[in-house]
Amino acid sequence: MARALKHAALCLMLLPRFLLAAVMLWLLDFLCIRKKVLLKMGETPDSQDDPPVCVADSNKMFTLESLRAVWYGQKLDFLKSAHLGHTAPNTEVVLVQDRRQVRILDCMKGKRPLILNFGSCS
Repeated sequence: MARALKHAALCLMLLPRFLLAAVMLWLLDFLCIRKKVLLKMGETPDSQDDPPVCVADSNKMFTLESLRAVWYGQKLDFLKSAHLGHTAPNTEVVLVQDRRQVRILDCMKGKRPLILNFGSCS
């Protein structure tokens, strides 16, 4: 019951942002329609360097897949642990030199900034 209530509260908090994004995607589809009408009227681009306008039924922005992606992205953004202006999360990391787990903020020394290097091995 408590989980369902938390889920409903999250949905209500995300709904205004989601609806705004959905309206923007819907308006972008009208921009595509406008380009299609201009092409039929014989409008030519001002510059030869501009790529040709690509107008097709397959480039719609307001689709079920795009709305799902927007909802998922906003949910991930809302539930992230790091937020601008708030305290940094103190997650566990593994020190490379001695392979032990420590909290990330334990690596700070005085008022010196802590620099994290996210490298890759490939």
